[in-house]
Amino acid sequence: MINTFIGNMGHLMTIVAFVSSLVTAFAYFKYFQATEIEKASWQRFSRISFYVHAGSSIMIAFSLFEIIYNHRFEYFYAYSHSSMALPVHYMISSFWEGQEGAFILWIFWNVILGLILIHTNKVWEAPVMIVFALVQAFLVSMILGVVIGDLKIGSSPFILLRDATNAPIFQMNPDFIPEDGTGLNPLLQNIWMVIHPPTLFLGYASTLVPFAFLMGGLVTKRYSEWIRPALPWAIFSAMILGMGILMGAYWAYVTLNFGGYWNWDPVENAVYVPWLILVAAIHTMITFKKSATALKTSIVLVILSFILVLYATFLTRSGILGDASVHSFTDLGLSGQLFIYLIFFALVAIFLSVRAWKYIPSSEREASVYSREFWIFIGATTLGLMGFQVILPTSIPAWNALVESFGGISNMAPPADQVEFYTKFQLWFGIVLALLTAVGQFFWWQKMDKKALKDALLTPYIIAVIISALVIVLAKVYDWKYMILVVAGTFTIVANAVILSRLLKKSAFKLAGGSLAHIGLGMMLVGIMFSSGYSETISINMSGLTYSNSWEDELNKEHVLLWINKPLQMKDYTVIYRGRQKKVEGIQEYVPAKILEATDKVNEAIALEDYKDYFKKGDKVNIVLEENDYFQIEYYQNEVLKFSLSPMSQFNEGMGGLISSPDSKIYLDKDLYTYVAAMNDYEDPEWKEDQFYEAAPGEQFHIADYVTYFDGAEVMQEIEGYTLQEGDVAVKAKLRILDYDVEKKIEPTFIIRNNQVGKLPEIDNELGIKVTLENILPEENKFVFKVNQYQKDYVVMKAIVKPYINLLWIGSLIMLVGFTVAIYRRFDEFKKMRDKGLE
Repeated sequence: MINTFIGNMGHLMTIVAFVSSLVTAFAYFKYFQATEIEKASWQRFSRISFYVHAGSSIMIAFSLFEIIYNHRFEYFYAYSHSSMALPVHYMISSFWEGQEGAFILWIFWNVILGLILIHTNKVWEAPVMIVFALVQAFLVSMILGVVIGDLKIGSSPFILLRDATNAPIFQMNPDFIPEDGTGLNPLLQNIWMVIHPPTLFLGYASTLVPFAFLMGGLVTKRYSEWIRPALPWAIFSAMILGMGILMGAYWAYVTLNFGGYWNWDPVENAVYVPWLILVAAIHTMITFKKSATALKTSIVLVILSFILVLYATFLTRSGILGDASVHSFTDLGLSGQLFIYLIFFALVAIFLSVRAWKYIPSSEREASVYSREFWIFIGATTLGLMGFQVILPTSIPAWNALVESFGGISNMAPPADQVEFYTKFQLWFGIVLALLTAVGQFFWWQKMDKKALKDALLTPYIIAVIISALVIVLAKVYDWKYMILVVAGTFTIVANAVILSRLLKKSAFKLAGGSLAHIGLGMMLVGIMFSSGYSETISINMSGLTYSNSWEDELNKEHVLLWINKPLQMKDYTVIYRGRQKKVEGIQEYVPAKILEATDKVNEAIALEDYKDYFKKGDKVNIVLEENDYFQIEYYQNEVLKFSLSPMSQFNEGMGGLISSPDSKIYLDKDLYTYVAAMNDYEDPEWKEDQFYEAAPGEQFHIADYVTYFDGAEVMQEIEGYTLQEGDVAVKAKLRILDYDVEKKIEPTFIIRNNQVGKLPEIDNELGIKVTLENILPEENKFVFKVNQYQKDYVVMKAIVKPYINLLWIGSLIMLVGFTVAIYRRFDEFKKMRDKGLE
C-alpha cells in the first residue's frame, strides 16, 4: 500500500521551512531597526521563527531518510537512489546522492550554524541572521517542487514514482510499488562517501558565516569590527572545506581506478578554487588585525569565497558540466534558480561594498619588502592567481552555454589533457607558495631588515639544501622541476619547524597554528610530487597479448593477465590470482565465493561447506552487497607469501560495464596500488564441444592441461540434493585435478534406475570445466568421462607503486591540526573581547 503520509509531511515541512525563513528574515530586519524598547520582543519573535525553521528543516531530512530507510519505493527518490541490498551506512550515502538530498544536507548545516551564532553573538545577531535567513529561503526553494503554469520552483524529493514517470504500469495499476530500487551508484558504496559529502557541505555552509558578518559590518557601518568575529569562522570554514576536499581525494584514491587522488575534474576544481580564495582571505584578515592594512582586500576575498561556492554549486548542479565531468549532476530544471541565487547575493555584496568603499579605512603607507604586509600580499596574490588559472578553463562549458543562450556559437573547449594542463601551472604556483610560507613566517614574528632576514634564513636554508640533496640523490629525482619543488617544500618545512620550536620553547603552542599548517603544506607538496611524478607501473604486459581492442596501446602494455592459480613474475614479486571472494556480515575477512550459493533473497547465500569457525555447511549467511566480487591476489617474494590484496569489481550495466575499486598494500615509504581492469564472466558460459576420456581406477591422465588422478569410484546410498529410490544404483567417481599448487576434487555421479541412466555432472567455475561420468565399462574396468570446457577464470590487473604518498596524507593531517590550533586561538580572542562588550 502506498504510504502518502510521510511524503505529504515532507512537503508540508518544506513549505513551513520556506515561509519561516522569509518570516525570520523580516523579523530580524524589524529587530535590527527597532528601538531599544521594542528590541526584546522582536528578538524573541525572530528567534522563535528561526526555531520553527530549524525544526521544519530537520523534519524534512527525517522524512526523506524515513522514505529511504523503510524502502518506500513508491517514492521516486528512494527508487532512484536506494535498494533493498544496501546496508544502513550506504542508505545514508543514498540520502545525498541526489541533488535534492544534497540541498537538504546544506540546509541542515546552515540551521546548525545559525543556532550556534544566535547563542554566541549579541551585537551581530540581527544583521548576520538576516543574511542566513535569506540564504535559507533560496536553498529551501530548491526543493519546493512547486509548479505554477510553466514555472517550476525547485525539485521535490517527495514526489511519488507514478507522478515522476510515464511508465505504462501506472496506467494499469496506479498503486503499483516496485519490489526494489535501482540502487546506489557502486562508486558511492564506500565509507568515505558516508563522511565526505557532509564534511564538504559543512564547509560550503560555513563560508556563509564570514560573508554574513561582512554584510552585517557593511550595513551597520562597522567596516572593520566584523573581522574579529568572522576570523575564527573563516579559519573553521577553510579547515572543514579543506578536510572535505582531502576526503574526496582519498575517496578517489581508494575507490576509483585512475591510479591517483586528484584528476583536475571540473567538479574538483570548482571546490578547490573557493578554498584557495578563503585561505587568502584568512591571511589578509589576520594582517589587518596586526597592522590595520588589507581591509579592502579582505572584503573582496571574503565576498569572492562565498560567491565562488555558489558558482561551484551552479556549475555542478545546472547540468552545464554534464559532458565535461564524471561528477556533475544532470539538470533538474534548477539552473535558472541557481543562477538567480548566485546573481542576487553577488549584486547585494557588490552594492553594499561600493556604497561603503570610500568609508572603509585603508593604510596609505607603502609596504616595504621587509614587512609582513608585503609578503602576505604576495602570498594572497599567488593564491588568487592559482584560483584564477583553474577557474577560467573550468568555466569554458558555462561560457559556451551563455554564448549559445544569446544565439551565438562558441567553439572553445576545455583542455584535452586536463591533468597535464593544470599541473604545469599549479606546480610553479606551489613552489612560489612554499617559498613564501618559509620566508613570510619570520616576518610574522619579528621585525626584519636585510641583515636580520639573512641571518634568520641562513640556517634553515643550509639545513633544507642538505636534506633536499639527500632526498634528490637517494630517491633519484632527476627532473629539474621536481628538484626545485623538493628544495622549496623542504625549505618551508624546515623554516616553519624553526619557528615552531621557538614558540614551543616559550610555551606558546596556541600561536603555532600557522607554523603547523605550513609544515603540512610543505609535506603535501613533496608527497604529491613523489606519488604523482614518480609512480611506477610494475604490471608490464610481456606476453604481447592485446587484452582489449578498445584500449589504447599504453593500457594494454600496463596490465597483466592472471590465470587462476598460475604464478606470474611482476617486477620484484610473483603474483598469483586465487579466486573470487565475498564480504559476509559478521566476518572480518573475505570468504571464498565458491563455497556460497545465492538464494532467492537479496544478499543471502547458503554455505556449501564449513568455513573455519564462522559457519557450517548448510547455514544461511548474509552477504554485504552480493554484486561485489573481491579478487584475491597473492604477492610472493622468494617463494614466501608477503601479503594478499583484494581489489573489488562488479559488472554494472547501468554504469556501462565493469566498475572496479583498488586495494593497496601500505608501507611507510610507498603504497602498492592494485586494481582489476577486466574479469572472466562465467554467469552464462558457452561450453565447447564434448571431449571423452577413458580411465581405470588409480590411473593418471590429462583433462585439458590439468594432471588428473582417478582415485576410484564409490557406490552411494544417498546423494545430496537428489532422492534415490529402491533399486537405484548410484556411483560417484572421484577425480583429483591439479592446477599448479592447488588440488581440486571433482565427483560426477552416474545413476541407473530401471535400466535408464542418469548423469549428474560437476562443474568447477574456476577451472572452467564440466565433468560428466558418461559410462562405466565393467568388462574393461574403465570409466568414460565427458568433459566440456569454457574460459578458465582470470583477471586482467594493473599494479602501481606510489612512492612516499604517506607524506601527502600525514601533511594533510598536520595542516588540519594547524587550522584547529588557529581556530582555538582566534575564537578565544573573540570570546574575551565579546565578554568585555567589545564584540
